[in-house]
Amino acid sequence: MSLFQIKSVDSIVAESECAGQKLSRVLGSFDVTMIGIGAIIGAGIFAMVGAAAVKGSAGPSLIISLIITAIACGFCALCYAELAAMVPIAGSAYTYAYATMGEIVAWIIGWDLILEYAIGNVAVAISWSGYFNDLLKSITGLNIPVWLRLDYHTFLLSLKDLPAGEAAASLAAVPHLFGIPIVVNLLAVSVTALITWVLVMGIKESTRFNSLMVGIKLAVLAIFIVAGFVYFNPDNWTPFAPGGWTGIQAGAAYIFFAYIGFDAVSTVAEETKNPARDMPIGIIGSLIICTIVYILVAVVLTGMMPFGELKLKIAEPLVAGLEYNHASRWLIGLVSFGAVVATTAVLLVFQMGQPRIFFSMSRDGLLPKYFARVHPVHRTPHVTTIWTGIFVGVFSAFFSLDAMAELCNIGTLFAFVLVCIGVMILRHKEPNRPRPFRAPGGVFTPLLGIGFCLYLMLGLGFNTWVRFFGWLAIGLVIYFAYGYRNSRLRNNAAACS
Repeated sequence: MSLFQIKSVDSIVAESECAGQKLSRVLGSFDVTMIGIGAIIGAGIFAMVGAAAVKGSAGPSLIISLIITAIACGFCALCYAELAAMVPIAGSAYTYAYATMGEIVAWIIGWDLILEYAIGNVAVAISWSGYFNDLLKSITGLNIPVWLRLDYHTFLLSLKDLPAGEAAASLAAVPHLFGIPIVVNLLAVSVTALITWVLVMGIKESTRFNSLMVGIKLAVLAIFIVAGFVYFNPDNWTPFAPGGWTGIQAGAAYIFFAYIGFDAVSTVAEETKNPARDMPIGIIGSLIICTIVYILVAVVLTGMMPFGELKLKIAEPLVAGLEYNHASRWLIGLVSFGAVVATTAVLLVFQMGQPRIFFSMSRDGLLPKYFARVHPVHRTPHVTTIWTGIFVGVFSAFFSLDAMAELCNIGTLFAFVLVCIGVMILRHKEPNRPRPFRAPGGVFTPLLGIGFCLYLMLGLGFNTWVRFFGWLAIGLVIYFAYGYRNSRLRNNAAACS
């Protein structure tokens, strides 16, 4: 049987109704829109905006970078909405690839999505620990020891910016084991464990918690935007584009991390009451709302301070903008609180998405059946949720923000490219299949989505590409060792058997 054997849309939908592997349909359009906003607004705008402005050399032209990225995501969002409404299954891009390009491509994209959801959540958990420490410090004056809130690599880099005597004292203050400094981001591990427990408890309970957090972070960002216009200085926009178009492209590639999340809506399609209506509303609506918020934040942030000053506090740029203007302590504390809430919401949604992709892959036989278990009481994929939590917790304890965010970006862009291709293939192969939502613009919409994504991918560094292809190679080894031999499609297994 060919490696590119395709599973029909009808069989995919039929298998989702199997007893013991069926998820509860309890979510409405408001719920899924809040899930989208919860996933999008988080570490990207609260953390990566600094890296995009400084390391990408975009400077104030970050505003243009945001618009380019929003356009790219807009074309991809339309493609996601079309497929999610037509194939309302938990697997997202993995499932769409299985129905259009075959099993081997489906496995590659399923493995690749770990880079978006699990690795992306590692980056978010790391950012969360920084903002939580800022919040605690602004409220109580307490400062959590650096060896409990940073990874080893970032800790060593932080010592280089200190005078020799102070650096030696900081290193001596860290516990050592066999002469090796013990530096573990325990804060990131702790919040990951908490989110994992919430998700095991139930999807409806999780979305209520998410909706509350979305309301809080939108309110905090609105306050920051108002304060930013008060401190706005037009002189900070000169030069506007210090890195030229190269800087704008690099900034767009960096800031893409801020847009990741609208596609997470598609992972709960199997738990939505009316996916034909709710999926397009949730995916497109959340992207539009977040784009407006992002542009306003970028306008005020780059006008509040010279962009080069952001390098001194690159992981907490909004706080850096307020501190540069000597804003009141309560305002800095409020923004730190909003960042903690925002990143918590992203952790929740990404941690919600990854297990459901594993769940779908297990249901297809590409992963052990153990991962397709549904909790008998809470009706959640508890096994994959717990294992995802362990994976994210371990990686967030020892890895840095930059490396995780860039790896997440390239993995997500690759997924977007395949989804756009999937739309074109399914339209050609099954033109008469009912489409509750059809992306406008004909073939140009998916083609433009592919083109913009490839443009953003080319803005990422060489090391990121090497890590990406290395990750895919590991995935192919696992597929041929297990998935190829146990595939339900390959073994002609009956539905629900």
